[in-house]
Parts: sequence; structure tokens; C-alpha cells
Amino acid sequence: MRLWEFVLILLIVGLSFMFIWRPRLIRSLRMYAAPLLGAAGIVQVTVEGCRWQMIPAYVGAVVLAACILWGKPEGTKRSRRIGAASLGSVLFLIYAALMTALPVLLPVFTFEKPTGSYPVGTTVYHWVDSQRADEYSSDPKARRELMVQIWYPASPATAGPTEPYSRHVGAVTKGLENALSFPAWTLSHLGLVKTHAYDDAVLSNAEKRYPVLIFSHGMTGFRNQNTFQVEELVSHGYIVVGIDHAYDAAATVYPDGREVLLKPNNLTGFDQLDGHMPLWTGDVSFVLDQLELLNKKDTSGRFTGRLDLGRIGMFGHSFGGATAAQMLMKDSRIQAALNMDGTLYGEPMPETGLGKPYLQMSGAKSIDRAVFESSLDQAVAKSGRSRESYENSWNETVKRRTNALKGGGYSMTIPHTSHMSYTDFHLFSPLLQEKGEKPREVHHIVNEVSLAFFDRYVKGGSAISMSDLSKKYPEIHLTQTASGK
Repeated sequence: MRLWEFVLILLIVGLSFMFIWRPRLIRSLRMYAAPLLGAAGIVQVTVEGCRWQMIPAYVGAVVLAACILWGKPEGTKRSRRIGAASLGSVLFLIYAALMTALPVLLPVFTFEKPTGSYPVGTTVYHWVDSQRADEYSSDPKARRELMVQIWYPASPATAGPTEPYSRHVGAVTKGLENALSFPAWTLSHLGLVKTHAYDDAVLSNAEKRYPVLIFSHGMTGFRNQNTFQVEELVSHGYIVVGIDHAYDAAATVYPDGREVLLKPNNLTGFDQLDGHMPLWTGDVSFVLDQLELLNKKDTSGRFTGRLDLGRIGMFGHSFGGATAAQMLMKDSRIQAALNMDGTLYGEPMPETGLGKPYLQMSGAKSIDRAVFESSLDQAVAKSGRSRESYENSWNETVKRRTNALKGGGYSMTIPHTSHMSYTDFHLFSPLLQEKGEKPREVHHIVNEVSLAFFDRYVKGGSAISMSDLSKKYPEIHLTQTASGK
């Protein structure tokens, strides 16, 4: 709950109980109480913005102000007054619970301030791959189009308003309906969430060139879904490039206003999801090619000669994490990869490991065999698939993860986490969080480990080693397999 939302609700509660139990006193103060209530409401809407979760509070403020100004003091017997006040208190407490619950359960959250020395700048590109057809379009001439957002270290003099969490929150929330089981309208307040990034800020001159990290969202996700992590990495001197994988992203909105929402693909099993991977790796390869062109000549002048394309890493969540692993295996330009709870779809992992720095972050529920078995009957009944097929998928998942970690790969698991714990999503509502999970603590650990990993294997040096973090957070079981670097 934001500051002025809290102030307004607290004022309504205080004045309401005064009106119920001390009507004569509130009547004598009506020329002060009602304007104070109105002023608090106006300040809240002006400073923080109006949102539907506050409608009960707005209605309560209007009704209470009217009662204060025009209500008459109770003139009945004392016993009746006490009974009426008691009943009124109970009814109001029920309403106050609703008035408080909505902004608490669907908060306009804030992101932790990045700990690095650089402010964060951001800009967006629309890139069309002339070599690949848009396989989902009815137009045979259509080419694959991507929206790509770049976050970068900005000049220390950067100031002004920061970017909203999503520039197209209406489209994104439509696409998130299925992923989160929340109707789109309930998440409209995400448009009020602010980031720490400044639009089209001047690139910092503190370094001649900056290492690059590619970010790939999960299936049904979107390029901004790991803002907590992206901004932290950028503040420490990385340029981060986030891709909306059109049709698999919650929404992709092009400069001309076209909206491509998540297209249900009903992909199941390793065969189908393995076969879908080339679309995503093709996107990443294309973006890497575009970055090379951007580094040669950026029409804005911002990135010309400023991208250190000899130092590139990649990280992703879910299918995007699997994409990072595939790119590490296939593309020599990617030096290190971080996979956040992604089943390793695509080409099977080599039995000797990936041969390059690789980190697998897993949700505690995702790799818990007991959790898998407890949900198996329900999954079989719902999907119609056999138990054997689910067992085979589980075994294949474990095998690929084990192979990927051979030869020096890192693995870690944060307690009380699930698949979406490695994104911003659990900040959207406490209803999405796992029992015992503290999202901001999870994000803090993810950021520390991500930064140490990329500092070591992309920048080439780290003030904090992975072994230091293993000792600092023994509960996450951050380990490296034998014979690694």
C-alpha cells in the first residue's frame, strides 16, 4: 500500500469510529474533518494516481464526508445508542477490511533501488528479420518482427521521470490472464508501477565499452518480467538486451500500434517443445547480429563502438532459460549462461557438460520429487496423458539438467520458491507467493549470485566469488560440479 493510500484509509477509519461513537464531537469539528478527508483524497489521486482497488476507499470517503457535514447527532437513549454504535462498528469493520484488503493484495509495488554506481537508461528497438518468415501470420510475405528493449549504464547527470513498468500494460495484462489466472482488469494498476530506468538517457562515459547480457523471458512472459534483476545488473556496468519473443510473449506491441498477444500453442512434451526451440534461438541469433550492426553504426549515436561484443552472456527464465543454455552450447558469441528454472528443452545436453560457464537456478518446488508425485494424479486426470509419460518427462528433465551441470556447472535452489519466484511476478500480489517465501529476499539472492557469476565469467573478475556466496547463503546449496573452472 502506498503512503497516501495508507493515509487516506487511516483517516477514514479514525473519523468513522469518531462519527460512530462521538457523533456530537465530530459534528462540532465538521468544518475541519470533512475538508481534511477531501484533501487527503485529492492528494492521493493527484500524487499517486487513481486505481480501481481504491474505489471502496473513495466511496467511503465521500459517504463519510457527507455524514459528517449533514448527519444529525444521535438523540435516543444511551442504551440504544451503544447498541447502534456497536452494530455500526461491526458493519464498518467488515467494510474497512475490504477497503484495506484490495490495495494490499494487489499493490502498486516498488522495485528495490539498484546497488550499483550507474543510473539506468533504456530505449526500445523494432527489428525485422528479413531472412525469416513470420510463421504465425496469414500473410506469406510477413517477416519475423521483434521488439527489443536495451537497458544501459546512464550518465551520472541523468534525471527526470522514470519509465513505467510496462509501456503497454493493457496488452500485457491480457496476455498474462492465462499465465497468472488473474483477469486482465485486476492487474491494470501495473501501469502505475515505476522503474528506475530513464528513457533515452545519455550513455555513461565512465567506460569506453560495456559487456552485454541478453535476457530471454519465459513462455507467456514479457521482456520486462525480470526488472528487479535487469536494473541491478545494469547499475553495475552491463548493457542488458531484453527480447519479446512474439506470439510466445504475453504481448508484443509494435510501433504502429499492432498488438500480438500470446498465441496458445498447446505445446506439450519434449518432442514438441524441443521442436519449438529453434524459433527462440533464431530470435537470439538475429538480435546478436543486430547488435553487431548497432555497434558499427547506431543512428542515434548512443551505442556506436560502445558494445563490448567480445564479452557477452545470457540469462533467461523458464523457456528463456533453456534458450540461454542452447545458445551457450551453439553460439560462440555467448560466453556464459544463467538458466532460471528452465527445463532444458531443445537439443539434449552433452553428457560431458556444456564446456562453458553455466549456472542453473531452480525453484524448490520444481525439483522436489514429492511435489511432482503429489500432483501427478491431478495432472493425469486433467490432461489425459498417461502416468508413464509424466514419469518419462520427469526422468528426462533430471537427465538433461544433470548433463548440463557436468564439467563445472553451478547449481542452486532457494528454499520456499517455485517457478515464478525467479521473476517479478510474486511482487504483483501476496496471493501468488509460496508459503514461507519472501520475494524481496529471493530477488536479493538472485541478484547477488547473478552479478558474481557474470562478473567472473563475462567481465573476467569478481570482488565476490561464487564460493563466498556459497558460504554466505548455505541454504541455497550453491555448488559447482567437479573439474570446473
